[in-house]
Amino acid sequence: MEKTERKDRKLVFANGRQFLGTGFGSGREALCECSFDTAMIGYQEILSDPASAGEALVMTYPVIGSYGMADEDYESRLCPVGCLIVRQYNDRPSNFRYTKTLAEVMLENDIPGIQGVDTRAITRMLRDEGSMKVLLTDAATPLDKAMEQLKNMELAQDLVAKVSGKKIRYSRTPNYRYNVVAVDCGIRQSSIRCLTARGCNVTIVPYDTKAETVLSLKPDGLFLSSGPGDPQACPQVVELTKALWGKLPIFGVGLGCQIIALAAGGSTYKMKHGHNGGNISVIHSGEIKREITSQSHSYAICEDSLAGTGLTVTHRHLLDHTVEGVKQEEKQVLGVQHYPENMPGADDCVYVYDDFVQMMAKNSEGGNNNA
Repeated sequence: MEKTERKDRKLVFANGRQFLGTGFGSGREALCECSFDTAMIGYQEILSDPASAGEALVMTYPVIGSYGMADEDYESRLCPVGCLIVRQYNDRPSNFRYTKTLAEVMLENDIPGIQGVDTRAITRMLRDEGSMKVLLTDAATPLDKAMEQLKNMELAQDLVAKVSGKKIRYSRTPNYRYNVVAVDCGIRQSSIRCLTARGCNVTIVPYDTKAETVLSLKPDGLFLSSGPGDPQACPQVVELTKALWGKLPIFGVGLGCQIIALAAGGSTYKMKHGHNGGNISVIHSGEIKREITSQSHSYAICEDSLAGTGLTVTHRHLLDHTVEGVKQEEKQVLGVQHYPENMPGADDCVYVYDDFVQMMAKNSEGGNNNA
């Protein structure tokens, strides 16, 4: 196995703080927006989640890499993370399923990493001051040069275009009952698996697909996938959702939930430090039921903007009370901000996919097949 070169590197944050460490993965510089992820496991899924595109991710769990990377566990064919920041990297995995080490995959995908830094201090800083720009560079880089790079950095606005597929592709299942068109804003394999497990043939289309093309595929429902960045930066998907509103059952996850709010006339805003992790508490307002969720997003729905849209709030964050789910019964529209398929005890939490299937069943019984 090819070993990555280890050398002294450092992080320079936009507030001027520096953290020295040792590099692993790719040796290039990285200039990104930094956020932290509180998941204790699942670094492979996080690394391959398109919603993490371009981000510098601080893993709060202290040891990363212990079980390597398994071919079956990728969420996408991409590994779009900007860089990875860990307290301690383990380059000798103990897992009979692993095929490559984390560092090898990072090297193949040109993802730089740094270990040996105080991730607890970084996390507390980001929690208190909010997400900020960071430069991962050689330890010898002068501070004034690094600060100039950070000052001139502009955050990417075309992240969905970068992670979305360029052509239509298919995921079929035997004895299917419904055809679902999934808009690829950075779709995750676990979302596709949840749909096919419920008897849905899935046609995955690029983010800029027109409504006429979607309807020509004769779908029973529309799925808006999760993805990276600002939902207002993908007006094509918002316009598509508006055009199909009321014509098809619509279900959105993550970014897809925010797009539903925008299509209904609501608004979104940038969060202080986002929600990233696998242990985030959400309350289901309809049943007063708490759920431990997996999430990856830096934007949220402005609840006040939902007045008059017909959308009602179905889920809330238990700590900061941000909107985590919306629904409109009459038009058969449903969205959740979290990843129900990646939650602990997921068999009890993927009911939102069942709700979507029930919407399609009800729509089919009503005779609306969009023919």
